[in-house]
Amino acid sequence: MAGGKLSPRQKMINLMYLVFIAMMALNMSKEVLTAFGLMNKKFEAANKVMAESTNQVLFDGLALKAGDEPEKYGKAFDRAKEVQKLSNEFYAYLESLKADATKGFKLDPETGDWPFEQMDKGQGIDYGWFEGDGLSAKGKEIKDQFAKYRSDFKAIVADDTKFQILQQSIDDKFNTEDVKNKDNKTIEYLDYHFKGYPAVSSLAYLSSLQNDVRTLENEAYNLFLGNSLKQAASMRNYQAMVIPDKAVYYQGEPINYTVVLGRYDTSTVPNKVVVNGNTIPQSQIVGGQVQGTSVASGLGEHKFTGKYYFTEDGESFEVDVKNSNYVVVSRPSSATISADKMNVVYAGLDNPISITVEGITSDKVSAVSSNGALKKVGNGKYMLTPTGGKEVVITATGTMPDGKAITSKQTFRVKTIPRPQATIRGTAEAKGSANNLKNSDIGAMMEDFDFDVKLRVTEYVIFFPGMGSERVSGGGKMPASAQSKVDRLKPGDKVTITSMKVKIDGVNLPIKEASAATFTIL
Repeated sequence: MAGGKLSPRQKMINLMYLVFIAMMALNMSKEVLTAFGLMNKKFEAANKVMAESTNQVLFDGLALKAGDEPEKYGKAFDRAKEVQKLSNEFYAYLESLKADATKGFKLDPETGDWPFEQMDKGQGIDYGWFEGDGLSAKGKEIKDQFAKYRSDFKAIVADDTKFQILQQSIDDKFNTEDVKNKDNKTIEYLDYHFKGYPAVSSLAYLSSLQNDVRTLENEAYNLFLGNSLKQAASMRNYQAMVIPDKAVYYQGEPINYTVVLGRYDTSTVPNKVVVNGNTIPQSQIVGGQVQGTSVASGLGEHKFTGKYYFTEDGESFEVDVKNSNYVVVSRPSSATISADKMNVVYAGLDNPISITVEGITSDKVSAVSSNGALKKVGNGKYMLTPTGGKEVVITATGTMPDGKAITSKQTFRVKTIPRPQATIRGTAEAKGSANNLKNSDIGAMMEDFDFDVKLRVTEYVIFFPGMGSERVSGGGKMPASAQSKVDRLKPGDKVTITSMKVKIDGVNLPIKEASAATFTIL
């Protein structure tokens, strides 16, 4: 733009371009700045909880174990004390760096928050950590502190190979080597993460590093307690099971149960399993689990009894089958029919209906409706689409294993689709500037309606105070003719959307005109 002799007009264009570029650089979205601020608050809250609750509980647990079993946990607790001291020191150092990010800003005395929307410049870091194209003395000090934290932490666990995962973790979380940017250009670590960024984003990043400190501390305590990754993985072979004293209860009857951990995996295969006096074939023992079958006979309470036979280290032993009761009850005599979402159904819509018959599988149950269509969509799941009227009757029939049929009927009230609500910018009563109105979408919604329907606006009337009304076809942003009227509105004027006609995709039924929506000019 500076080459050659420029005309006055070209000079003016160039000047305006430079001003525009400057404005783009100076004005970062307030929403983005606020988002960084909220992210920082969440990190700080999480860090506080982890330090005061999670990590402290683990640390205190190590202290108790060290007191009870000093030979086993004494050295682990000594390591934990070193990790806690080092973590607190480095956490505090990162906290001190936040002063550079917040330099020149003041906390809001009422909310206690930093002025996030004003923190779009990071002068405290840009001029404090960097010098020319390199690092200042402060920047070099920061990288030295990171390196010292890494080396000191590794020294605590360097004498035991089972803590190798911690050394890898600290290298992953606090690596300060140069970074490759999207253009594959090598950038110095602090330059890449902090230079030229808004102060609020640097503040949030420092809080995230503090979170990494607490997370690493947590990983260390868990390993010192013996909660290694290998052991944690083996816990996947366990399942928490609630064992009731029987499988069926009458209403009001107390339930007695036991909660236990049961272990199973593919390597735990018994030599033999006997249940209720019957030996289970090896083909029915899959993945350490016995897949048995039996026949329920005789009303009342029954028990499973039996044994697992194992061989371990050359020695045979038995495991008894205990606490496994069940109750046999009489056959069902009726079906259960219910609306999934409400006690009524809507004409023209697909209403989810569940139809089940106790003790009978869904493939043995059929159903018909007196009004509209009833379609099966899954196990016990149906879609009812009434065509109109005031009620619909569903008749369900279940066929029991002995061939006998059970039939039940259920009546539902049929309602018409409720009146939709016109919306401006997604709400019935919007406010804003005239420019906001011009760029707002005109649409419709169903308020407090449990069905997910897609509404399509076909036409509406928009009323402008002092200028009359205009009929518009379709939804979305208003046409240019209406927007020209918006330019003449004054603060306090209220625009009204009325006589809106709406259609529901896939539903061929008349829909009531939508309720009016308003927009007040501020």
